[in-house]
Amino acid sequence: MVREMATSRKLCFEEEWRTSPSGVRAAVLRCDRAIILVSVIHVYNGKNKNLAKTMKTPIGPRAATLVLVATTLLAGAPVSVASSNGETPAATDSFGPSNPFYAPSTLPFQAPPFDRIKDEDFQPAIEAGIAQQEKQIEIIADNPAAPTFENTIVAMEKSGRLLDRVRAAFDGVTGANTDPTLQKLKTLEAPKLAAHEDFIYLNTKLFERVKAIYNQRGSLNLDAESLYLVERYYERFVHAGANLSEADKVKLKKLNEERSSLSTAFSNKLLAATKEGAYVTSDKAELAGLSDAQLAAAAQAAKSRNLEGYVIPLQNTTQQPALDSLSNRATRQALFEHAWNRAERGDANDTRDVIARLAQLRAEKAKLLGYPNFAAWKLEDQMAKTPEAALKFVDALVPAATAKAAREAQDNQDIIDAQHGGFQVQPWDWNYYAEQVRKARYNLDNEQVKPYFELNKVLQNGVFYAAHQLYGLTFKERHDLPVYHPDVRIFEVFDASGKHLALFYCDYFKRDNKNGGAWMSSFLEQSHLLGTLPVVYNVANLPKPAEGEPALISFTDVITMFHEFGHALNGMFSDAQYPTLSGTPAARDFVEFPSQFNEHWALYPSIFSHYAKHYQSGAAMPEELAGRIREAVTFHKGYDMTELLAAAELDMQWHLLPPDTPLLKPDEFEEQALEKTHLKIDYVPPRYRSSYFSHIWSSDDYSAGYYAYLWSQMLADDAYQWFMDNGGLTRANGDRFRQMILSRGDTEDLAKMYEAWRGAPPKIKAMLKYRGLEESAPIK
Repeated sequence: MVREMATSRKLCFEEEWRTSPSGVRAAVLRCDRAIILVSVIHVYNGKNKNLAKTMKTPIGPRAATLVLVATTLLAGAPVSVASSNGETPAATDSFGPSNPFYAPSTLPFQAPPFDRIKDEDFQPAIEAGIAQQEKQIEIIADNPAAPTFENTIVAMEKSGRLLDRVRAAFDGVTGANTDPTLQKLKTLEAPKLAAHEDFIYLNTKLFERVKAIYNQRGSLNLDAESLYLVERYYERFVHAGANLSEADKVKLKKLNEERSSLSTAFSNKLLAATKEGAYVTSDKAELAGLSDAQLAAAAQAAKSRNLEGYVIPLQNTTQQPALDSLSNRATRQALFEHAWNRAERGDANDTRDVIARLAQLRAEKAKLLGYPNFAAWKLEDQMAKTPEAALKFVDALVPAATAKAAREAQDNQDIIDAQHGGFQVQPWDWNYYAEQVRKARYNLDNEQVKPYFELNKVLQNGVFYAAHQLYGLTFKERHDLPVYHPDVRIFEVFDASGKHLALFYCDYFKRDNKNGGAWMSSFLEQSHLLGTLPVVYNVANLPKPAEGEPALISFTDVITMFHEFGHALNGMFSDAQYPTLSGTPAARDFVEFPSQFNEHWALYPSIFSHYAKHYQSGAAMPEELAGRIREAVTFHKGYDMTELLAAAELDMQWHLLPPDTPLLKPDEFEEQALEKTHLKIDYVPPRYRSSYFSHIWSSDDYSAGYYAYLWSQMLADDAYQWFMDNGGLTRANGDRFRQMILSRGDTEDLAKMYEAWRGAPPKIKAMLKYRGLEESAPIK
């Protein structure tokens, strides 16, 4: 396709319509047809504008119909208004061909052109994308032809391409490399994007077409994936409120806009609070116990902030990595309290008022939609289906986890007493003394094992190698594609046959302008309908070494890398026709299953021995040391499981609030919720406190859904046990898992998908085994 749009009227018009569905595209790719079409538009609209201006002017549905009639006459094809759903540029004064989002990227895999993208490019592209898709939706909804799968469902699948590509890049950059300009823009656009979603899912005419197709779906002779897509669309519309009265839809839109704005405000406040909450000192003695590498990294962190001395940045969780090593108890307590109170300082970054209102808004939304609470609405389309089912599962784990945590607490206390500490173990003491217990019991020291876990070797010889052994994948690093930050690396992924499969971006090091935690997402989803291949990325917050030093990481960090790559595999292997069903499934209690399953391969003997090599000598980790790591794998699991359970229960209690709940005081509510669920344990605080629980407040994604990490642990451990019962790590097992699970996306009922692969529903037995809970309190 020739892209120099300014060279002639023909080329301008071709570029405008170049991604239209095949019927229109075929009709406009010849100059004479394009000129006729432009004439039709100009005659109909009574305007005499040059084509460059026309290219920026959206046409109304009736004009689009005339365009389609003209193209149809020229092409000799039947009239179909759905064909007008092509990607036509939308109207904004500042959006045109010079904007990097104006047309799909010409880079391999349509990778984002980050070298051309500037902060000021996002707003006009987002707003043009919203306008474009709303025009496309209007054309579908106003189509005088009877609704069909093609002219309604498929047409919706093809809509919004501009908005999808700009949002993918925008979300990626604002999550991992944001700045004040982008944060302000996110705040500005959040309610507009929420309103745009409501424009689609609360569109009465559009829903009537979807409903008509849903009602006749049994007679449409659709393939299984297409039939499932129809059902998912109908369920999604109903779930979003399509059956509400028009008056209630107006109320819902207002709730959604306010909710979206507050979630963005929460994210912005938390990012600032986390940065400001860092522990800063000029006294090296306060950091006694840290290794030379850790001290160098702390000094580098201070330098990056133009400060003297040392800075220990905060991770997103309650516990902080440095607490393992700091021998000064006052420093430990100060660092812990910096983390614990980061968003509760009564300043501009305090999040408590925001989350209190968010909880209230969600309860109001549930009432409007006819549900007793937000959790009931949210879990309707998840594997658990109801909050009662999710809570029954989570509550059953509490006795075993807390019993094991109590034994671990006593182990820590024994060390404190033996050293004549004279105090009871507190949260800021836990990791420091747990490390001593680990050393005594397993003769295992984190600083002893880190030299065998150099980040690049873990990635290439561990994470990638496991994917090669299981699925035949190979990886080639690319240095010719632009990135949004110098820390980002890109790999092209090839299938066993040598076929191009995906692009994989990884961004592992912590930055002050990066959100906390670790995640996977996509710059482009796979879809046979759209002819796109996946472009996926992993982001983490691993400690960045001082310049010139190796990136030596803990075994916990190794697990994080395997975990996030499990998500990436789920996206890379997608083999779906439709973008809505592609990639990582929407159900939160399933989406963590592939990632947690992939964690298991980090310790699989043939994988572990391939990457666990000394960063200087290249010598394999001694088997005796490796054996101690394997023995210690369930160490500390009582604490780990209890802090996770506390967060999951806290999340659920927030979202079980009934309608008309007054504004609550988050601190008081949190304490009451933990007492109610038997998880008010002084030495095991929740993994996330309410005020910095980004999973549940920064968006609706994991709200009432943090239990999903535990639910999917059950699936992951049960699945790994199947592998062990059937020959372990083999290509045959990997290919079967890929074909029946990882490639399926959201193309079928997830519980049935799992059972078809496993041959039985999941059981909790393997979870108890692999999480070290078998010997603890019985679980009914």
